[in-house]
Amino acid sequence: MSASPFMLDGKLALVTGGASGIGLGIVEVLAEAGAQVVIADRAIADAEAVAAGLAARGRLVEAVPLDLAEEGSIIAAAAEVTRRHGAPWLLVNNAGLQNRELLLDASAGHWEATHAVNARGPFLLMREIGRAMVAGGAGGRIVNVASAALIGSIIHGLAAYTASKAALGGLTLTAALELAEHGITVNTVLPGGVATPGAMGATGPEARGPARRRPPLGLCEPRDIAAAVLFFASPAARFVTNQVLAVDAGWSIS
Repeated sequence: MSASPFMLDGKLALVTGGASGIGLGIVEVLAEAGAQVVIADRAIADAEAVAAGLAARGRLVEAVPLDLAEEGSIIAAAAEVTRRHGAPWLLVNNAGLQNRELLLDASAGHWEATHAVNARGPFLLMREIGRAMVAGGAGGRIVNVASAALIGSIIHGLAAYTASKAALGGLTLTAALELAEHGITVNTVLPGGVATPGAMGATGPEARGPARRRPPLGLCEPRDIAAAVLFFASPAARFVTNQVLAVDAGWSIS
């Protein structure tokens, strides 16, 4: 166990969707813990602006373009990061879509677009970065950001979203089994309600349902979710794998 169990000095972290919202909070917290962070985001101009701002504060942050809906983009981003720095120590699958369609009105196109980004994309990125981690021989950490929707914090219109996040949770289970022999842990964080640009800008029917209930501790902030990611990435969690940590501000007991 490290003398500083929550520091990541000298570790390379790759965070998807790190230009805003929960992803930005994760990038900030990991960088403050000493990690060198690469933001992988489709909004590359925003990602580069975030990286430049954090670099001006002495943090080691840069950006690469990534479109999780395109396998070629995923392969290219993983190869570029590995070319620049070697295998990442940490992969955080954070980016996701959360637009809404009611089940009885839902389209296959909406389902497929949601799953492409929320489930298929992380699967492909775990394959690419997992290969690099194994080849590097130094172990590593993968943290998948799913949703408290998996424990009932849902609203109308999230059939595709919730199913895609459940797929991500199932992927964690299998990846944790297959990667354990390589010293790679795989865990899941379930964020509760967080007021992010993605959540506020999501399209679809009125957001009504259990997730609208205010949790006892109030609304989470991105850095609250980031703290759970930091734990799974840190030396303190070296023997923790295939675990699920909900950060829901007490919603589940309300």
